[in-house]
Amino acid sequence: MPAPAAAPARIEREVGQRLSPLQIFEITAAREVKLSRLLMLYISSGLAFMLLPGTFLGVWNLLAISAQRSATSVSPAWIQAHGHAQIFGWIGTFILGIGFHSIPKLRRVQGFGLWAPWMSWGLWVAGVGLRWWATVEQWHWRILLPISAGMELAAFLIFFRAVSGHRPQDAGKSKFEEWIFAVVAGAVGFLATLFLNLASALYLAWEASSPELPHYFDQYFLVFQTWGCLVPFVWGFSAKWLPIFLGLRPLHGRRLLWAVGLNSLGVCLAPFSLRGTVLLLLAGVVTAIHALRLLQPAERPAKLKGVHASFPFFVRTAYIWAMISALLAVWAANAAEARGVWGASRHALTVGFLSTMVFAIGQRVLPAFSGMRLLFSAQGMFVGLFLLTVGCGMRVGSEVLAYQGLLASAWRWLPVSAITEMSAVTVFALNLAITFLKRPPFPPMVGTRAENSTIAIS
Repeated sequence: MPAPAAAPARIEREVGQRLSPLQIFEITAAREVKLSRLLMLYISSGLAFMLLPGTFLGVWNLLAISAQRSATSVSPAWIQAHGHAQIFGWIGTFILGIGFHSIPKLRRVQGFGLWAPWMSWGLWVAGVGLRWWATVEQWHWRILLPISAGMELAAFLIFFRAVSGHRPQDAGKSKFEEWIFAVVAGAVGFLATLFLNLASALYLAWEASSPELPHYFDQYFLVFQTWGCLVPFVWGFSAKWLPIFLGLRPLHGRRLLWAVGLNSLGVCLAPFSLRGTVLLLLAGVVTAIHALRLLQPAERPAKLKGVHASFPFFVRTAYIWAMISALLAVWAANAAEARGVWGASRHALTVGFLSTMVFAIGQRVLPAFSGMRLLFSAQGMFVGLFLLTVGCGMRVGSEVLAYQGLLASAWRWLPVSAITEMSAVTVFALNLAITFLKRPPFPPMVGTRAENSTIAIS
């Protein structure tokens, strides 16, 4: 990691003249303010997708399903629009924003402008919004679907180009740490997913009678979106941050690479053997949990400054949800009729694992990354995570019991679970929104990104 004193010298080299300490402070502070505002723009956009076309549309769909007691009572196109807004609009926007904020060269005074993250944001938000609108309203969808998919791919290619030149920050290190390989696997999965998204949009525009993806393709596409893209990202950032946040024992780096390899192999196998895929995904989850040492006694006390004391519990709960999702997928792949089980597996992964990790880690790091702010309410963090966990448990249980015809009264749990989860995401969004609106208690930090990150996680 570069020495802190290297930052003023680097700024002077970029400007081409000697600067006073005050001038260096002003230049660095201005740059950090711009980057913090850019990150808040990405996060706010993600929250908007999460609340409006994501969660609220999902609740509407679930209320209709519960009223009719049939999963086929809602248009699959609406369900797919809800999923696209959640995966790409919410979590995808978060990933792009955090990724851009973490690029060291964005902090250079000369040689790299902020046009790349701004252009990427505009294309991404417009693309995701167009996709949702075209799928729900079916207005000129044959034109809008390919355009939206092309915009999303272009936005990610700008991001991919910006991060591809990243090198280890520590000059003494000759290779990347293992967590970076997990993030790279997620980025490659993200890119592959967006190419598949474009190909499917072109197919629908040319051949289909509606913007609805065929069921068999949608099954495989969901595997690529979740397990192939988002799961490796979460594993990578977990390996980076959780040993510090939770006081865990040192990471088993090689086992993490094995987990990523098993998961990637399972995703690649999905079009050919669903049974083989789900077994590999389950093996990958178990290996990742073991590599992170999540279920072993902690080595040091958890760092809970600014967050609720339940933070370690919910992080571990998220990984338990990932294991439940994989086990349900194994059941569904070997059952004759398992629509409800497939849905329960997806929900356990997207809400139980991915959303819980975003709720937990996001409220831990985003306030600090957005101008060294403090989370507005630690109690609000607990309420959101608690409601999300309860709602997810009810949803997963009711889908298995109701859709399989095992318990008729479980149909009545569906709307309750939907309202509970909607309350959770509303609390989460409000907590972050108020945090961003508050004035940061500290001035922008001067120095390298490494210095800021150290302060942020302490």
